[in-house]
Amino acid sequence: MSQSAEPAIERTPVSPCIGICLMDPATRMCRGCLRTVEEIAAWYEATAAEKRAILDRLVLRRAQAAT
Repeated sequence: MSQSAEPAIERTPVSPCIGICLMDPATRMCRGCLRTVEEIAAWYEATAAEKRAILDRLVLRRAQAAT
């Protein structure tokens, strides 16, 4: 079995936007996806790793919001 010398293609994470775009002025977060204004603005220029970091933060925010 030979290993390919070609680099693995990294998949870019899909946007967490759910189409309910309503910014909370107190938290500066979208009430739909829970991203901050800064995270939304940076999403399209972010690397795949940066997008995964944003998604990881959203998991924590959802967990905190559920408690």
